[in-house]
Amino acid sequence: MTDQMPNAARVIPLRPPAARPTPGQDAPREPLWRDLVGDVLRRERQAQERTLKDVADEARISMPYLSEVERGRKEASSEVLAAAAHALGLSLGDLLARAHGELVRAPGRRPARIPTTTTAPYNGLCLAA
Repeated sequence: MTDQMPNAARVIPLRPPAARPTPGQDAPREPLWRDLVGDVLRRERQAQERTLKDVADEARISMPYLSEVERGRKEASSEVLAAAAHALGLSLGDLLARAHGELVRAPGRRPARIPTTTTAPYNGLCLAA
């Protein structure tokens, strides 16, 4: 008698066991947008050697709220983000572009798969009426 199982009973894993997180170990997660934006705001404020109170006063938002935004504890509205960015001499677009740059470089982030070839005969935009 052999120790091998019949072919129909074999289980083939979908991915190697080393690629699976072990119990109790979390898979790396992508950073939250609010954390990235908060980090950018805080670094810019500190680079300008400005106080939290100074920036909050100029942005016309409360100092505790700005502190929470910088620490990623609050999901700020676009109006609050724009006010904080403008108080630091940035546009909202500058702030978001910097946060996006950090997201792209974040450790544990899986790059998006972008197809390099297309099977569409038009190789571009197709409009239908």
